[in-house]
Amino acid sequence: MWTIPEHKAMARTTSIEAEELKLVSGGCDLKTQLQQNEVNFSSKDIFGKVFKTHNAIHTLDKTISNLGMELAAAKSVQESVQRSSPLSEDSKQTDTSGRRKYLMVIGINTAFSSRKRRDSIRATWMPQGEKRKKLEEEKGIIIRFVIGHSATSGGILDRAIEAEDKKHGDLLRLDHVEGYLELSAKTKTYFVTAVSLWDADFYVKVDDDVHVNIGTLGETLARHRSKPRVYIGCMKSGPVLSQRGVRYHEPEHWKFGEAGNKYFRHATGQLYAISNDLATYISINQHILHKYANEDVSLGSWIIGLDVEHIDDRRLCCGTPPDCEWKAQAGNICIASFDWSCSGICKSAERIKEVHRRCGEGENVLWSATF
Repeated sequence: MWTIPEHKAMARTTSIEAEELKLVSGGCDLKTQLQQNEVNFSSKDIFGKVFKTHNAIHTLDKTISNLGMELAAAKSVQESVQRSSPLSEDSKQTDTSGRRKYLMVIGINTAFSSRKRRDSIRATWMPQGEKRKKLEEEKGIIIRFVIGHSATSGGILDRAIEAEDKKHGDLLRLDHVEGYLELSAKTKTYFVTAVSLWDADFYVKVDDDVHVNIGTLGETLARHRSKPRVYIGCMKSGPVLSQRGVRYHEPEHWKFGEAGNKYFRHATGQLYAISNDLATYISINQHILHKYANEDVSLGSWIIGLDVEHIDDRRLCCGTPPDCEWKAQAGNICIASFDWSCSGICKSAERIKEVHRRCGEGENVLWSATF
């Protein structure tokens, strides 16, 4: 056997050189680890920046909505002045700049013939006198009966309403001619007027034959305060009635497809609430919003094509006792109570006191609530 000679260009590694190679190799591993850590840190930074950007966009969205609301309010007041339409006392006292923020405005839809209903509400769930002022100042809740004018402006009906308003100071007069077939127009005018007078998070419409627990309503709405576009009510999808002469007949039934079809999902008309952004949208676009025969359908149609969260809360459509009473005893206090068979409390002027006694939340709930 003979030894194969080593190639002259091949260098033998000494023990010292081996140690040096090991150190260099270890340095490469350390460098790779540092680079990996930098990637991890940069990922965290990216997520942090995305979160901050999301919050900034949400804040900007609210700011734009508020600016739009202020613009709509200014335009509404300006149009009223240009038309020389009579403004309510609330309108005369309102300055659109630097307005205070309220939680909600509750508009109680009423008619000239409903004096007994209004008095029954004043005697039950609607605070009066100094308590109503305290409700506005401390809780940020505005409550007004909403009514327009008669076909004969300045007639006996209008004079009676003016005298009632002087006594109680709780009526909001609209630039609108009263009539059952004009409820969609009245609802739209209410939102336009309310937005021009008060800067609130929510605008509520309720009928004058419905019992309401104001404190529970306020607590419910306050939970949705941070959401930009909210539509709250008892959502339903009733049949489109094409037969003439029946109640809730829909003259434009053909727009909803074949006979027997149902309406899109919308809140029942006894009580519903919309957020500031939606009320402002209605105010800005009031002249091009189509009115259907039924006011709750009209409101639903104005909202259905928008990016809106529909909230179905069944506490807004409880029955009268024993239904609302059982729920209250179980700790689930109703927000609104009425009889479906009458689309309100049957004979409400006589019965609402009993409903209030058995299903009312109690004054302590309202005055101790923090919104």
